[in-house]
Amino acid sequence: MIGVMGGGAFGTALAVALCGSRDVVLWARSDAAVEAMRVTRRNADHLPGVDLPERLRVTSDTADLAGCDVVLLSVPMQKLRGLLADHGAAIAHARPVACCKGIELETGLGPHEVIEAQLPGRSPALLTGPSFAADIARGLPTALTLAADIDAQALQAQLSTPVLRLYRTDDLTGAAMGGALKNVMAIACAAAIGGGLGDSARAALMTRGYAEMTRYATAHGARAETLAGLSGLGDLALTCMSEGSRNYRLGLAIGAGKGFDPAGTVEGAATARAVAGVAVRRGIDMPITQGVTALLDGTETLGGVMDRLLARPLKEE
Repeated sequence: MIGVMGGGAFGTALAVALCGSRDVVLWARSDAAVEAMRVTRRNADHLPGVDLPERLRVTSDTADLAGCDVVLLSVPMQKLRGLLADHGAAIAHARPVACCKGIELETGLGPHEVIEAQLPGRSPALLTGPSFAADIARGLPTALTLAADIDAQALQAQLSTPVLRLYRTDDLTGAAMGGALKNVMAIACAAAIGGGLGDSARAALMTRGYAEMTRYATAHGARAETLAGLSGLGDLALTCMSEGSRNYRLGLAIGAGKGFDPAGTVEGAATARAVAGVAVRRGIDMPITQGVTALLDGTETLGGVMDRLLARPLKEE
């Protein structure tokens, strides 16, 4: 049996997708939200228009996860440590699979590293890549990266479906970095579009942003080829070109000088600040990330950031 912790859009979508041929338990923290899903068989607040399969069990009691041998952790990155601190003992028997993308603001750690810190001796895995919750829930074809260093093939088979295709890697650091850093670049690209700088500027930011992602990831021990896969380049392409991403919508609002609804999670904002700090301390050149951080903090205008990027010394690609 598979468990999913997190009753947001992505957690619900994964639970729906995996429920076709196996038993799945979806855990959410809110008793009221769980009761509403049980009665309506929908998660109207997070995934409107999608019916929950009758065989999908919804609960707010972690005891119901006791029969699960795999538990997907689908909560915002900045809340992962708290979830494990509160409920880690309830899933001590299960293989933890992180489904969040980001870098922990206070520590600079990725999701698998937070799991290792909170659940010592466990072997975490990471599910990441180009995907929107609505597409997964509707059964549209999606390919993701499954990063794991133990029993990867068995886990790959367990979490795959006819339309959800998983590619495996043992480079957890690379997969985590790709999923986190692409959100920062999406904010930058969308800010360029929102500010009227054009598609050519977006293409330049995507390309140089990919180089920046690879530089940061390899400095932390990742393999460059991992960043060229679904968890890096694939997710970058999706997130930098679609308003289905909250990171992209935040960037659009920044570029246009408009307000942005603070409700919900925008992982790229916290990741940009975390990565910018680490980059300065370790001497890693991250000009786009630094620019995004300045935009988020209001210390620099879009025009100022772009002028600074364009004024950098000319060099080989």
